[in-house]
Amino acid sequence: MKKVEREVAERLSSLQHKQVPLPTSSVSLGPSLSLHEPRILEHLKKRKSMDSPIAKAFDMQTRAQLDAEIARMFYTGGLPFNLVRNPYYLSSYSFAANHPLGGYVPPGYNKLRTTLLQQEKTNVEKLLEPIKSTWLGKGVSIVTDGWSDPQRRPLINFLVVYENGPMFIKSVNCSGEVKDKQFIANLMKEVIDEVGDQKVVQIITDNAANCKGAGEIIEGMFPHIYWTHCIVHTLNLALKNICVARNLESNQETYDECHWITEVHGDALVINFFIMNHSMRLAMFNRFSSLKLLAVADTRFASIVVMIKRFKLLRRALEAMVMSDEWGQYRDDDQGKARFVYELVVNENFWEKINYILSFTALIYDMIRVCDTNKPCLHLVYEMWDSMIFNMKKVIYDHESKLPSDFSSFFHVIHRILLARWTKHSTPLHCLAHSLNPRYYSDKWLQEKEGRMPPHMDGDVSTQRMKCFRRLFPNPDERAIVDDEFADFSLKSGSFGDPYAILNSYDKEPRKWWACYGSRAPFLQRLAFKVLGQPTSSFCSERNWSTYSFVYSFRRNKLTPKRAEDLVFVHNNLRLLSRNTS
Repeated sequence: MKKVEREVAERLSSLQHKQVPLPTSSVSLGPSLSLHEPRILEHLKKRKSMDSPIAKAFDMQTRAQLDAEIARMFYTGGLPFNLVRNPYYLSSYSFAANHPLGGYVPPGYNKLRTTLLQQEKTNVEKLLEPIKSTWLGKGVSIVTDGWSDPQRRPLINFLVVYENGPMFIKSVNCSGEVKDKQFIANLMKEVIDEVGDQKVVQIITDNAANCKGAGEIIEGMFPHIYWTHCIVHTLNLALKNICVARNLESNQETYDECHWITEVHGDALVINFFIMNHSMRLAMFNRFSSLKLLAVADTRFASIVVMIKRFKLLRRALEAMVMSDEWGQYRDDDQGKARFVYELVVNENFWEKINYILSFTALIYDMIRVCDTNKPCLHLVYEMWDSMIFNMKKVIYDHESKLPSDFSSFFHVIHRILLARWTKHSTPLHCLAHSLNPRYYSDKWLQEKEGRMPPHMDGDVSTQRMKCFRRLFPNPDERAIVDDEFADFSLKSGSFGDPYAILNSYDKEPRKWWACYGSRAPFLQRLAFKVLGQPTSSFCSERNWSTYSFVYSFRRNKLTPKRAEDLVFVHNNLRLLSRNTS
């Protein structure tokens, strides 16, 4: 064998040195071995390409070696390949390649996690200053939420939300502290003082009792700042009251009307688990569908609706699976459950119930989708809630074949749940934002649906709006001016009677409309700029924990809370800055 290898090496060396043209079929390397032409050509081309003048000019061998070193770093460090799409990955190597840095040594372990991290945090803070300078005129919302890190330390984070997105402010380690309303209120006050109380319009939290109590304390300290509930949490709680009704004495009527929804969801879970918990059944299902079954966590908003929506999309695939020869030939240990799954999948009544559930819960789900963003939507909540109830009544009455004047016990229960949630968690700020939206005074909007009225003619809205005016303008002289300005705005008189102002009130974005036509009402214009630019959900604070999980994982759990906070600050706010630049 060694003799053969030696013959091959000698023949390749002679061919390369003499550059003898190769035959078209094969090259004889002796009685014991014959190599085909493509393999020799490939070897020669590689050798020649590395020794060519072009390769030497661009130092291809050194480049290939650097590529190998970078790849080795990825492979041994378990780094995701997606890292190469990071713009800072490309810019760092480009900077090194375009500058003479002889003898440069990359930063070490301690420098990277201490000195350089603090330098970058300081740099990010400077880059954020121009954004913060706009907050006084536009107003911001402070959003907060709690979480536990991999070492089970309780953390509370604070973000400031403005028109272009959420800005991470800080995270507080609450180990050893009692997270009552006074403790949370003190943390909120520190953030308000840091941001500037005149810039803050509202504080948004979830609907926990201690958060509500803390919000009331803040409202006592700063009368112009409102505590508002997260509207997405409120809608999710209402959806749970409807879809997961409990058999309690105080909840008997709701359970009697809505428990069938829980049963349908339970049947869908049985099918889901029956398929997903066995590799043979899952492989069988995957041959009939490219979509996957979902195992939705209960902590996710509208988890029941999300799962049932996916189930509806998979109907044809499930029917094809249980009717196939493969399903009939498969011998499962649990024949009873397999028969139950088959009967459910082919049962038309089961799918009709799913369609009905989705038809009326989709209205709540759609509102959750609209509100579960950073975009300004505080001024839309009041009207969306009213339209949601109106459309839900229409869907239920059409399904039950009833007239609008008839009584529906099912709709009565749902309406009572939604109304109770709104009454408990609505704030005057929702009504104020609704009142300042020019769209709701336009004839086009008023004529879209019977029974609509402009906000200044709605008694409940007007009462809540006047409460806001008294809080935001404690000076009687200023409040009198604001009342006059609002009267002109709502009656389309004075400067608001301009034909273009009336024409554009329906389609134009509310703040842009106020910028164009509200200069003659300075107090109301400044208020509109602030109120109409606010979100109504604390979702960004909850999604920030995904960034924490990315930075502070179970494998990287030795980070101190302070260093983890600095890393999240840099990560989040660099992303914010990148979204606002070219």
